[in-house]
Amino acid sequence: MIALRMRIAIVHYHLRPGGVTRVIQHAVSALRGSRCQVAVLTGYSPDAESFMPGQVHIVPGLDYPQSGTSGQTSSLLVATLEATAQKALGGPPDIWHFHNHTLGKNTALSQAVYQMALRGQKLLLQIHDFPEDGRPANYRKLIGDIGEGNPALLASRLYPQAHHVHYATINSRDRVFLCQAGMPESHVHLLPNAIDLGHIKAMQTATHKESERLFVYPTRALRRKNIGEFLLWSTLARQGDRFATTLAPTSPADLSSYQQWVALARRLKLPVTFEIGRSTPLPFPVLLSSAAAIVTTSVAEGFGLAFLEPWLVGRPLTGRDLPEITDDFKAHDIHLDGLYRHVLIPRDWIDLNIFRRKIESGYSQWRSAYGRPENNNETERAFQAAMVDDRIDFGRLDEALQQNVICRLAVSTQMRSEINPHQLLGAAPSQPVIIQNREAIRRIYGSDRYRRQLERLYTRVGESGSGKLVAISGEVLLDRFLAPDRFYLLRT
Repeated sequence: MIALRMRIAIVHYHLRPGGVTRVIQHAVSALRGSRCQVAVLTGYSPDAESFMPGQVHIVPGLDYPQSGTSGQTSSLLVATLEATAQKALGGPPDIWHFHNHTLGKNTALSQAVYQMALRGQKLLLQIHDFPEDGRPANYRKLIGDIGEGNPALLASRLYPQAHHVHYATINSRDRVFLCQAGMPESHVHLLPNAIDLGHIKAMQTATHKESERLFVYPTRALRRKNIGEFLLWSTLARQGDRFATTLAPTSPADLSSYQQWVALARRLKLPVTFEIGRSTPLPFPVLLSSAAAIVTTSVAEGFGLAFLEPWLVGRPLTGRDLPEITDDFKAHDIHLDGLYRHVLIPRDWIDLNIFRRKIESGYSQWRSAYGRPENNNETERAFQAAMVDDRIDFGRLDEALQQNVICRLAVSTQMRSEINPHQLLGAAPSQPVIIQNREAIRRIYGSDRYRRQLERLYTRVGESGSGKLVAISGEVLLDRFLAPDRFYLLRT
């Protein structure tokens, strides 16, 4: 049994603005006044104002290594972590709660976690982003730095399995994949993100003129966010409809694609405003509530906050459904009836041979980046996954093919009627549905429930006995994430 008051060390590379930082902020806030004494250990904290004084502690060598530097050895990092935690908590942690130790941004941390597991430290390893899921450069660095070129050895060190090591995932898909790879179900826990109900408060549904509808896509416009599909809907807009995205991407690859979409929208005079989050004086919740509907066209998500936030400001949600993410929400009676599974276009709208070659090349390169041999059967399955009843899912196209379709739609009224679904927003959900969704989200993803989940989970980890490490199957985990039906050209 662990002590009545638990000492918890929460560890992450940095506290820069972003999803994981928000999760840590929510956890620390939720645990205030609980029986958990919490210290946050990080390599870099540009703004610690959201934490209590003395709660954040800088650990040299924990942040992402700077370009051209070798970083810190894992043994030194372990020693620094332990010394910092002991000083911050007044004793050694009962639980070490690591975030994203598998990501590969600092492989010294991955090795440090493995060393701590070997020594019997009680660990909760929360994974938000898997290197096996569309991050081949991270995976290659990990297999070189700690896997000695061997995928099986990498899996054994990256995902240590023992009685005293537990995992937390932010969605059921990731939990299932880990268990299928050999992790015991009793040691993989679903821990969905909490939603900050403080800055996104429930608001009264505003009255919107049907003749002046605004569709807002609250996103940083990465490639996987499928901005081309958002622009496709703008070509089908009624007179007076306006479309807006909120933020631009920052990475070079995403920025190049984004700039092409901005240029196309201007050339075709589409009713789209980019980066409205920077230009509007409205606070973010007010911007959302001013929309006729909130839109998401993304082809890949982790937790899926975009599927929940609209209901908190009383707005309907429309766009692309991602069942591997949204099934978690639907299980809690959150109604997402305004979403579609595919945007289907006739196959003769594009050169099918070019599309097939792009799928074959892209999927083969995707597998090769993870050291997997070419597999013609799976490549064909990746192509077939893009086809539905002899039509093509627009979201499976790359930017060049999407742009060709949009250019044709912009000048042909007749072609627009051949798209299925043919409109972005059908019948808006009733006010009772909006209220039901909002209350379900507040109940399931609010801070009170999150605190109870964390306390139960920490108790479970703390009461676990120690044991020797056992390996899971890294090959099975890769098979799940690299499955042909999960392949999109926008993720290459």
